[in-house]
Amino acid sequence: MLNTTAWNRLRYDLYAPVYDAVAERVFRRARREALGQVHWRPGMRVLVVGAGTGLDLPWLPRNVELHASDLSPAMVRRLAHRAEALGRDVDTAVMDAADLDFPDGHFDVVVMHLILAVMPDPARGLAEACRVLADDGQLCVMDKFQADDRPAGLGRRALNLATSAIATDITRQARPLLEAAGFVIEADRPVLMGSLFRALVARKALASSA
Repeated sequence: MLNTTAWNRLRYDLYAPVYDAVAERVFRRARREALGQVHWRPGMRVLVVGAGTGLDLPWLPRNVELHASDLSPAMVRRLAHRAEALGRDVDTAVMDAADLDFPDGHFDVVVMHLILAVMPDPARGLAEACRVLADDGQLCVMDKFQADDRPAGLGRRALNLATSAIATDITRQARPLLEAAGFVIEADRPVLMGSLFRALVARKALASSA
């Protein structure tokens, strides 16, 4: 199976020079709408996981403390250049989403856009997001998902063997993944290609029951 951390680091290093040309225009509105669902406050500490070249930066408030990480060194270099061009103070780092180098409960918002469908183990990535998120924090997810009420059929699973190797998994379901990681979904809306791409905001289950 080619969907591994090492393979993802290599392929996104290779994709970095052309990533913006493909992803900027296509996902612009989806990113804006996803981040628009977050309840922002000045001074929030925010982590963008799998930040890529920083295409979320224009849609993030300027009055927050911003951290951004990605598995690919080439992507992080472009992210740092974009932050400088936009006049944004961003703490950037090369980091595996499944092994975040941050303390427990450190962030008020964790953003995960277009990463859950590409990482080898999305459950581990969500567990790490839950760990570094404050008890009253918010998780913002935007990605492509199979419908929650039915698993992928045989044809989709067969196609996924190819798509997961070169681009993305097309069989993952948002609600089961987030709920298994300890989140309660507060907002869930389609943002692109019908309901294929969805934007969700979630909180820790323990915070919602406190």
